[in-house]
Amino acid sequence: MAHYYQPEAVQQIADFIGDSLALAQQARKTDAEIIVLCGVHFMGETAKIICPDKKVLIPDMAAGCSLADSCKAEDLRKFKAEHPGYKVISYVNTSAEVKALTDICVTSSNAEKIIRMLPKDEKIIFGPDYNLGSYINKVTGREMLLWNGACHVHEKFSVEALIQLKKTHPEAKVLAHPECKGSLLVLADVVGSTQALLNYSIKSDAKEYIVATEAGILFEMQKACPDKTFIPLPPETTEGVGCSCNECNYMRLSSLEKIYNVLKNETNEIFVDKEIASQALGCIDRMLEMSK
Repeated sequence: MAHYYQPEAVQQIADFIGDSLALAQQARKTDAEIIVLCGVHFMGETAKIICPDKKVLIPDMAAGCSLADSCKAEDLRKFKAEHPGYKVISYVNTSAEVKALTDICVTSSNAEKIIRMLPKDEKIIFGPDYNLGSYINKVTGREMLLWNGACHVHEKFSVEALIQLKKTHPEAKVLAHPECKGSLLVLADVVGSTQALLNYSIKSDAKEYIVATEAGILFEMQKACPDKTFIPLPPETTEGVGCSCNECNYMRLSSLEKIYNVLKNETNEIFVDKEIASQALGCIDRMLEMSK
């Protein structure tokens, strides 16, 4: 199974490709005894929590996540203690230990839907992605307490470059992931999860798109819509506008050679403490149930 942000070669050989929600749903459905999760470490942990009796492997154990790293379990535990009576909603981009402290897990595909399902007077701590939380607060009218974390890829997209690209491609639709900064999202035509942006690009009559999410999705977009043009939004650099793509260095750690080796030797297995996994499963189960 591979995430949309994986290298093209990995996506081409995957049995299943999807975003974080789809990967979690597929992990629960599969009857395979071994899952090779081509993504980052927290995705492997999520699959293992859902399927404790299956062997879950990842191509590279160094494939971390800046967003998950921004929220440590001990810090969240202290924050919860400082805010009694609050429900904790955690983005899937978190460790198993953080999920164990979480009431409901969400992805960018279902976060807004799940938040809207909760009572309007519900006190909520949302983390760790500040940008996603801010976007949900804006569209729902909520006042959730937000953790101050960010994805190092989506945080770096250049607003200046987007303004320039909109001038040179006035007919292009701007597709942006809600992990992007608010100053960029206000310029987007469509804000949504990776899957939502892909679906829009397939259904829309527009011929050009400026894409503000990890560049790995461009492969699937172009494959589904060979007659359309997809322009990756570049990141900011200290010198101004940077290169023409914005890739997650952790996602790029996967390769065909590494996948071959873990399949052959059954190495890089993901383990989650049984007590932590049991506590974390509740928030994932609630997410999957509320996503139906």
